[in-house]
Amino acid sequence: MSNVAVTIANHLLRIRAVFFRPQEPFTWASGIKSPVYCDNRLILTDPEARVAVETAIAEEVKKSYPDAEVLMGTSTAGIPHAAIAAHMLNMPMGYVRSSAKDHGRQNRIEGKLLPGQKVVVIEDLISTAGSAIEVVNALREAGAEVLGIVSVFTYGMKAGIEKMEKANVKNVSLVSFDVVAKAAVEMGYIQPEDEKKLLAFRDNPSDESWMEA
Repeated sequence: MSNVAVTIANHLLRIRAVFFRPQEPFTWASGIKSPVYCDNRLILTDPEARVAVETAIAEEVKKSYPDAEVLMGTSTAGIPHAAIAAHMLNMPMGYVRSSAKDHGRQNRIEGKLLPGQKVVVIEDLISTAGSAIEVVNALREAGAEVLGIVSVFTYGMKAGIEKMEKANVKNVSLVSFDVVAKAAVEMGYIQPEDEKKLLAFRDNPSDESWMEA
């Protein structure tokens, strides 16, 4: 567990960008009962958290993808992170829409992107990885060489890991669900016995037996 991951976890918990409520689960749009609520957009509203996260993204790009030429944010939550990190790195930046515009040039990819350019995708959250892989595929279809993804937070769900492996997509996250759960116990946000429930949810979100774990 890196010092950076712990620092980011502490910030996400402090500003409640990642908020655990194992005793009173949230209900996702899919109907799944979840002990966690994630809203990494809150990072942008807290200067201290914002500096820590964007600095970590920029450093991770340099470390994991030293040949990167362009950063591309996912729409919409990844866009500001990509913009700020690109500014820090003095790199070009663009973003990928969830679908092509229905007017004008009907772009899906916004910003200048040349065939063969080495791209890193910036994402705020990885769960099942479906939307991130769609972005990667759109960039590949446009002729880019996608080196991989840098995401702020990952659930580490089996389904997401398997999808990325199948699509040959590398992802590096600043912090994982496991690290944030451990930090939540250490900081007193949840009880030690709740950590087992959180990890059971992570292993199989559709199985509500985690609530009895």
